[in-house]
Amino acid sequence: MLQSSVAPRLLRALSGEAFDSPPVWFMRQAGRFLPEYRAIRETAKDFISFCLNPELAAEVTLQPARRFPFDAAIVFADILLIPLALGQAVWFEAGEGPRLGPLPEIDRLRAGIDAVEDILRPVSETLRRVRAALEPERALIGFAGAPWTVLTYMLRGRGGEQPEARAHAYAHPEAVDQLIDILIEATARYLAMQAAAGAQVLQIFESWAEGLPDDQFLRLVTDPHARLIARLRELGVDLPIIGFPRGAGANLTAYAAAVPVQGLGLDTQTPLAFGQLLQAGGKTLQGALDPLLLRAGGPALDQRVEEMLEAWSSGPYIFNLGHGILPDTPIDHVDRVVRRVSGR
Repeated sequence: MLQSSVAPRLLRALSGEAFDSPPVWFMRQAGRFLPEYRAIRETAKDFISFCLNPELAAEVTLQPARRFPFDAAIVFADILLIPLALGQAVWFEAGEGPRLGPLPEIDRLRAGIDAVEDILRPVSETLRRVRAALEPERALIGFAGAPWTVLTYMLRGRGGEQPEARAHAYAHPEAVDQLIDILIEATARYLAMQAAAGAQVLQIFESWAEGLPDDQFLRLVTDPHARLIARLRELGVDLPIIGFPRGAGANLTAYAAAVPVQGLGLDTQTPLAFGQLLQAGGKTLQGALDPLLLRAGGPALDQRVEEMLEAWSSGPYIFNLGHGILPDTPIDHVDRVVRRVSGR
């Protein structure tokens, strides 16, 4: 139980409060741009065992909070832990990213739902350790990959562009719908477990919403997000939720109207005026600084930060990136932006 009588600023923003200096955190803030992260990563046997080691995962979750005045920590894990728990082989090739084995039969995947909480229990322990060490004024974020994004990896067997997965969704609609159903239930149980372990906010990462026509966006992104949240509420989870459908483009308006998220994650292509319209519709914005600009630094970075603050700080807003921080981002660029935004 937190001892502070004042809720963390991130939670207050998600409840609709606006700040002159908005709360700030960065996607992938616990990661390869920090030398202390790289040092610990070298001690782990492989990336999956790293994610499932509560001692190491808690330490790297806390590292960015020690360096920067972030308003939140996000648990160190990976979106591909769900297919691993469901029974699909998952591993990471050095310098190449994730690889997944053949997709198991649908009945085996369905049976695997009951194993998700046991196999991913180390993530709960990571959250407990972080919450015990984190200052009460900083929020703790749990997360999962969205069903469609996770399914694209499961179908293709690796990361990268996803045309094969989209083609599969056209060619095998009933099979894809069954897989989406399985992922909704498994993900809901996983996120509920994170909530019980101390997460105060949950984020749904939809990394591959880009390129979907409006009917397929509704089928594969909007409806599954709404159903996932409804299932979480059935499981007794009442935490605020941030939806991040990266690449949604014009579909974002319909998504914001149909999916009951408190926070709406924006990617780098979102116009400032469009964000203001979404705020006026009752959503807290999160995003959308270009990670490439953060890496580049200089006057262009300073100018864009000021433009975003001027456009969005009058409404509820969480300053963040439009995608994850890049590994070769200079630490002093991060420090400069975070301290400008936070005023600390």
